Amino acid sequence: MSLVPWLILAVLLCLLAVCVLRTRSLARAAERQVPQVGHIQKVRGGSVHYVDLGPRDATPLVLIHGLSGQLQHFTYAIADMLSDQYRVIALDRPGCGYSQRDSDDLATPGEQARMIGEALDALGLGKTILVGHSLGGTVALTMALERPKKTAALALLCPATQNQTEVPEAFKGLMVKSPVLRRLIGHTIAAPMAAATKDKVLAMVFAPETCPADFMLRGGAALGMRPQAFVTASADATGLQAQAADITARYDTDLQVPGGILFGAADPILSPDVHGRTMQKYGLEFETLQGRGHMIPITAPADCADFIIRMAAKTS
Repeated sequence: MSLVPWLILAVLLCLLAVCVLRTRSLARAAERQVPQVGHIQKVRGGSVHYVDLGPRDATPLVLIHGLSGQLQHFTYAIADMLSDQYRVIALDRPGCGYSQRDSDDLATPGEQARMIGEALDALGLGKTILVGHSLGGTVALTMALERPKKTAALALLCPATQNQTEVPEAFKGLMVKSPVLRRLIGHTIAAPMAAATKDKVLAMVFAPETCPADFMLRGGAALGMRPQAFVTASADATGLQAQAADITARYDTDLQVPGGILFGAADPILSPDVHGRTMQKYGLEFETLQGRGHMIPITAPADCADFIIRMAAKTS
């Protein structure tokens, strides 16, 4: 019997072992570079990691980041700009950063909205202003639909508001539907590939602007080198596709919270017209920033903070 198939199998197993070791090394380095900075609130199905800034008796403002992100997208700059006036809660969505979720079934916007809502209730925040970026905007919208009496206003930054079947180029690699395959990829090749391609991917996500040099650490992007980062982002992307049509179908009857949407006019990830302008018929204001892309919480924090403050003034 030929030894060739066995030699090929042995080589493949060795390569996988090398990938596993490399992944573990990258994950340890990421957690040293971007350690846990906040508190953990247990909820059904997992936990929510958050930082709590500003006066405790001020109006609570909740910041929810997007796909493949973490709370540092907001603590990068915006949170400090708002914490003099508001009680600012910046959080890791369930499964992201240092938050946890028990299964991929909890990746849908509806389940994430529930888990975040439970965390806010446990903190005794009452009525809150919700700020969501990208996929975080979908989660914030879902919370407004599910918790209208506990949502004072919406300030959405480049949100995904519509059912979108076409996946942006930067995120096509996340569309893995099998939970088992997600974990196999996450614990072997995802982190090494992310390390090798991060400059290209970040260039696509930030286009037409430039990704700042400190984004990997100050923006928390180094945490994307952990296995769970791929698993979570993949489940988030497929979970959004599975539930987007149901969410959009409720806007006509259930979206009653005031607020608005701010887009980078040159956003290459989500169309401002499709995901922003269309929401005006549901009572949300729509604004754009010329020359800006998708990552405006990082590249245009002052403009975003000003927009948030103006939308917060519309509280119901």
